[in-house]
Amino acid sequence: MISVTPQAASKIVSNLDRRGSGIGIRLGTRTTGCSGLAYVLEYVDTTDEHDTVINSDGFKIVVDPKSLAILDDLLIDYVRQGLNEGFEFTNPAEKDRCGCGESFRI
Repeated sequence: MISVTPQAASKIVSNLDRRGSGIGIRLGTRTTGCSGLAYVLEYVDTTDEHDTVINSDGFKIVVDPKSLAILDDLLIDYVRQGLNEGFEFTNPAEKDRCGCGESFRI
């Protein structure tokens, strides 16, 4: 199960409203960086037949089959630290992250 904090849900709904269309977000992973994987978050308008769709706080979370096992128990938060702000991912399956925090290993 993927969870979203109230702050992240509010930001996602706000971005979808500003975008003017969309059913939610697509979460996934891609191979990159020095640790191997990175999280991908995109706003989506449709789903594919093989996607897992999770209803969450006024929007849908769409996950492809390949990423689903990696993202199990993921927590998505939206944080502001000084001048920086963005989505933060907490995944109990992570073994470690690279020094810059952009990629992770499971």
